[in-house]
Amino acid sequence: MRDDFIMALIMNNILKVKRVFRCGRRYLLQRNESATAEDLTKFAECPPCVFSGIQPTGVPHLGNYLCAIRKWVDMQQQYDRMFVSIVDLHSITVPQDPATLRENILVMAACLMACGIDHEKTILFQQSTVAYHTELAWILGCLCTLPRLSKLPQWKEKSKVVKDPGVGLYTYPILQSADILLYKATVVPVGEDQIIHLELSQDLARAFNRIYSIIFPYAKPLIGDVSKVRCLKDPACKMSKSNPNPMSRIDLQDSADLVATKIKKSVTDSIRLLSYDPQERPGVANLINMHSLITNTRPEDIVQEFGNLNKVQYKEKVTEFINGTVQPINKEMTRLLSDKHYLHTVLDTGMNRASEIAEVNMKEIKQAVGLR
Repeated sequence: MRDDFIMALIMNNILKVKRVFRCGRRYLLQRNESATAEDLTKFAECPPCVFSGIQPTGVPHLGNYLCAIRKWVDMQQQYDRMFVSIVDLHSITVPQDPATLRENILVMAACLMACGIDHEKTILFQQSTVAYHTELAWILGCLCTLPRLSKLPQWKEKSKVVKDPGVGLYTYPILQSADILLYKATVVPVGEDQIIHLELSQDLARAFNRIYSIIFPYAKPLIGDVSKVRCLKDPACKMSKSNPNPMSRIDLQDSADLVATKIKKSVTDSIRLLSYDPQERPGVANLINMHSLITNTRPEDIVQEFGNLNKVQYKEKVTEFINGTVQPINKEMTRLLSDKHYLHTVLDTGMNRASEIAEVNMKEIKQAVGLR
């Protein structure tokens, strides 16, 4: 009986808290009685702004470059305001060695610059050095429900392979939303697997604008087709930094000889001549896709030009194209990593530039919430 009484008391208190929360939310929604239904779902009009982030969890591979980083480099010429963040807070959702993480942050900065990110035009910075990211993540977390987070597929996938996953692995999409909304980004380059997380940021922006004040713009996705660059050892999977087999990918720090070895040992099939059939010949199609992306040539035109070559000869040709892209990046990365003081200076400058903008936006956000 005593246990039943205690349980009833707890449930009664939970119901009271829920009623208080609903009343508070209803008050916020009704503050502006003249607001129309359309007003309650409006987004702010903000200047064009790009935000993109990349985790410092190892050297980027050829797929990262061809399908993401190279696009960021091109976008520098199209947008006056662009942020590229090394999102180190996201990387610690799974255990990281501190010394390795510190080194990887500098490696990523060097890689992005070697690929063509202009740190004078683009704000290149380390996420954790701008504390407003986590501050906004808390505010947004108070608007996000557990059922909404539980619908995201990446938690289900990663929690299966991580022993005793932490809360951060569950809530990191909220931090992603904060990354985007803190700078009032209007364009976010994403892979298809991240669209659902961008939709969460849109939902949270809509909820904030409805409940408090119309501050955040609608961030639209710019989708990169990362699926075109597949694993060298298993074309059924995309090329990935997390694959434990280093022969499965072309890293941007690979030597010319190592690139040649990896392509030579890549999985193809027993058919001698060249043809493009992603379904029946995924390994050969992967080589053609990399060739296509590097040279901006249609796969069909590649087959027509190189169709007289057998697979061994074609692998040698693909190796030439890949090394023509990878080795200049590798060389520039080596040069940049020889001066770590310079890399720290670049990231510090980016931190100051990002913080200046984030501080202004956070003042506006806090004022709307009632925290100022």
